[in-house]
Amino acid sequence: MGTQGESLKVITGNSNPELAEKIADSLNIDLVNTTINRFSDGEIGVEIDESVRGDHVFVIQPTCPPVNENLMELLIIIDALKRASAGEITAVTPYYGYARQDRKAKARDPITAKLVANLLSKSGADRVVAIDLHARQIQGFFDLPVDNLFGAPLLSNYFVEKELENTIVVAPDIGGVKRARDFSEKLNTSIAIIDKRRPKANVSEVMNIIGEIKGQNVILVDDMIDTAGTITQAAHAMAEEGARDIYATCTHPLFSGPAIDRIEESPIKELVVTDTIPLPEEKKIDKLTTLSVAPLIASAIERIYEALSVSVLFD
Repeated sequence: MGTQGESLKVITGNSNPELAEKIADSLNIDLVNTTINRFSDGEIGVEIDESVRGDHVFVIQPTCPPVNENLMELLIIIDALKRASAGEITAVTPYYGYARQDRKAKARDPITAKLVANLLSKSGADRVVAIDLHARQIQGFFDLPVDNLFGAPLLSNYFVEKELENTIVVAPDIGGVKRARDFSEKLNTSIAIIDKRRPKANVSEVMNIIGEIKGQNVILVDDMIDTAGTITQAAHAMAEEGARDIYATCTHPLFSGPAIDRIEESPIKELVVTDTIPLPEEKKIDKLTTLSVAPLIASAIERIYEALSVSVLFD
């Protein structure tokens, strides 16, 4: 297992300790004892309470809200591990924050996804594991290995088991066509596309529906839901087109601002998400079904540790 004298260890920050516990349970190991505290001025302090010398350490820390707190915590944990002579450090960021800032959309825009990649590399990470990067080209922002795992098999299997009839998979925007096509192949269905225009950030406007919706059970597929404007507008458009039951699914449930109210008031019958991002109790509404990515991440960790192919998990 691993290289000679190297143990597999898992450590967590504060962003999603419940997921880290599930991953450790799947691997049949205990989390590394760690103390993360705050100084009176808000600075983050990290103490690793056991030896990690020569070990391959996997740090579970999605950079979800509060993004800057969780990102800084991740960087400091990696630095602490590096200075404690860890043999190899893999940053496991199931949700990779700042991924939407992956290009210059207009003059003088930053490319913050690249900045975060630089920070992770400079802090001492040897590898990164993520799930459903918002833009796959972010893998190319790193000069180190990046494993981009896919949530679609987990989510699509859930709908396969529901055995819905007359089903169509819908991409809520042009950018999600490939994601919808991959999803539809698992269900052996056709796809439809919503062509929309976004006048400004977090504001979307539905334009045209490409595909036949009437009388069909609809599954809206996206990688993340932030304020839920896109997905709920799409759901209303589906209802107006005569859809039967409307389902939605995403890997990353950010659910910021008015998201929960919009979902509650929408014609969405069920929204299926994963636990890459922890949800407080007030956001766990009846329409919501949460599937755990812990077994998937645990399998990827085992294969990385054993120097085996990760891509076979999706073959």
